[in-house]
Amino acid sequence: KMTQLLLLLVSVASAWGAHPRAPQDRTDLLNVCMDAKHHKAKPGPEDKLHDQCSPWKKNACCFVNTSQELHKDTSLLYKFNWNHCGKLEPSCKRHFIQDTCLYECSPNLGPWIHQVDQSWRKERFLNVPLCKEDCQSWWEDCRTSYTCKTNWQKGWNWTSGINECPVRAACHTFEFYFPTPAALCEGLWNHSYKVSNYSRGSGRCIQMWFDLAHGNPNEKVARFYAEAMSMAEPHENGPFLLCLVLMLLWFLS
Repeated sequence: KMTQLLLLLVSVASAWGAHPRAPQDRTDLLNVCMDAKHHKAKPGPEDKLHDQCSPWKKNACCFVNTSQELHKDTSLLYKFNWNHCGKLEPSCKRHFIQDTCLYECSPNLGPWIHQVDQSWRKERFLNVPLCKEDCQSWWEDCRTSYTCKTNWQKGWNWTSGINECPVRAACHTFEFYFPTPAALCEGLWNHSYKVSNYSRGSGRCIQMWFDLAHGNPNEKVARFYAEAMSMAEPHENGPFLLCLVLMLLWFLS
């Protein structure tokens, strides 16, 4: 139990260090949308969200047309081509679609929102504690597909209008560029995720996949981290108090 507590401290410290968009108002961490290219200003119902984005239909940061477009191999959203080294295996591609649905649609990423100075967005999420099974299955299903880079967020050749491999960047299997699940999930989008040691259903990690019939489990996760951060933030000795807060929440749970 003490080992799990230490892991929680690391997770919340990572979220805290990400400098959310309104440090003076921690209530802004729950049920919010990022200030990014295709996000809604506020979350709300979207009954006709497409296919893999449908789990967010009761409360979403994405529009229906966004959910439809992101399922395409090269969507108009970012003109990003998943198949830059040949066609991804269908089992692999579904993880990238689900990852994009989470990014575009989830209103439960507030504790990890980080301000950025980029032309196409003002915020991103950083070090979201991704449930270990979700990362493991992503890596397992993609290990035999091909890519040419370890960081997909930057460094592409965009001269054609869509992303292409940089000069002298060879196509190899995902397993070559990402030898472990953590290398994939943490490196792919420049530390958007941090692989958690917690499992799905624990209430301590974000699930990329969930069945809406059983509710959205990420609401509870966001609430846990936001509560811990809000209880510690107003004080100068925030890190110390954060540890005490987490210990109290842990033993009361």
